Order: sequence, then C-alpha cells, then structure tokens
Amino acid sequence: MFDPRIEKHLIADQGEHVVDEVRKHWAATVSAVLELFGGIVVLLLTFFVPAQAWWVPALLGAAVTLHAIWRVFEQHTDRFVITNMRVFRVHGILSQRIATMPLARILDISVYKPLVGRIFGYGHFVFESAAQEQGLREIRYVGDPDRRGLTIQRVIQQAGLRGAAGRTGADPFAGAPFAPSVPPQPVPAASVTVVPVSDDRNATAPVPDVGRGSTSSGWDWLADAQRREDERLAQLRGESASPAPFDPDRTSTAPIDLPR
Repeated sequence: MFDPRIEKHLIADQGEHVVDEVRKHWAATVSAVLELFGGIVVLLLTFFVPAQAWWVPALLGAAVTLHAIWRVFEQHTDRFVITNMRVFRVHGILSQRIATMPLARILDISVYKPLVGRIFGYGHFVFESAAQEQGLREIRYVGDPDRRGLTIQRVIQQAGLRGAAGRTGADPFAGAPFAPSVPPQPVPAASVTVVPVSDDRNATAPVPDVGRGSTSSGWDWLADAQRREDERLAQLRGESASPAPFDPDRTSTAPIDLPR
C-alpha cells in the first residue's frame, strides 16, 4: 500500500527504463511532522484535564495525529519518475493517481527555488507542454533541482538524436512486400554482316549488309547509297561497271520525242 511500485508502470516491452526516480525532499514533511508533534501534545493533555472531560483532548489529539501520519505517508508515496520515453508522477495511498507526459510534448521547464529552498537544496518544477489541459504541470519539493533539470534536458536531447538516427538509418522499404526478381529475357540479334575493306576501291566505310532472308533492319537506304557511290567512282576512273540489274521502279516515264 505504501509502495508506489514504479516498475509495473513501465513499458518494458518497448525498452523503457528509469533514468531517475525523484522522492519528495524532507522539507515537504516538515509541516506534517509539526502537526504530528502537536497531536501528541494534545493527547498528553488528557492527563491534566478533569476526569469528566478526558475524552475531548483524546479525540482531538488522535484525529490530529492520524491526519499527520497520513500526510507523511502521502509524501512518501509521491514519486516523480524520469524515463527514456516520458516523465510521470505516481501519488496516492488508497486511490492512486498517475499523470504522464511524453518527452516530445515538453516545451519548457521552469525551476523555481525560493530562498529557503536555495538554503536546503530543493525547488519546484513547472512543465509547459503542447496540451491545453495538463495532467502533469507542477512538481513541488524536488531535491537538487538543477541536476534533475539537466537530467531531463539530457534525456530529451538523447531521445531526439535517437529518433533522428532511426529515421535516417531505417530502410524506407522495410516491411513492404517485394516482387520476385525476373531475369531479363534475351533479345534476338539481327543477322548483320559487315562488308570488309578489300582495297581502296571501297571509298566509303563499310556498312552492314542485311541478308535477304532477314527482315529489314533500317540499313537498306545506306547500302543503296553506297552502291550508287561506288558506281559513280567507277565511271570517273574509266572502269566498266557491271550493268545494274533491271529495276522497273527506276524506269523513266518521261515522254519520248520521235522524228516525224
């Protein structure tokens, strides 16, 4: 009942662990201890009052003493926990309350140290978050507030760096289904032969000669142009060129002028 059991509130399967567990400073129980001392004094008055009225200081002293003891245990069970993912507070004896805030939603942390707090080494935390209604805003009587504040800032920074490294190094296609790789199909090569240069009569560069049995490969016009160029060179050298085969497409259709 008087143990807050911090371990059961951790998300263990996600790797959450406690960085710092903050208990209330002893200054938070000073008023409760003074109240307890006053209740004991009232209880002692039962021996100095008339016998008819002994129950009055006894009842009053018992009520004050029980209330003081309740306050001491209430401060004892009030814990502020800093983890690598969030900050949360657990408090309450019979009915327990838990207030939590992720590190990503913490916008600002204010530390207030009164004069007495600077002397005895405690302060108060005030959290500003992105939420309008905050379940965790003020944490009072935090011992060594400067070190605890730096711890929270360090955890926030480390959590941000780990998130960036995870986003940068993670595979963007992780978990996505991949189709099996299909090997490329071989493309049938066209039957192309290259005419070698036998002598200086081949004035132009050799061009591919497409076989008769193969399909047109786009080089017919170039082979025809080379053939005409070779015939022209042969005429200029005075060599007799073999008669070109009859081509009905090359027959002139100009009108013939016959003598009358």
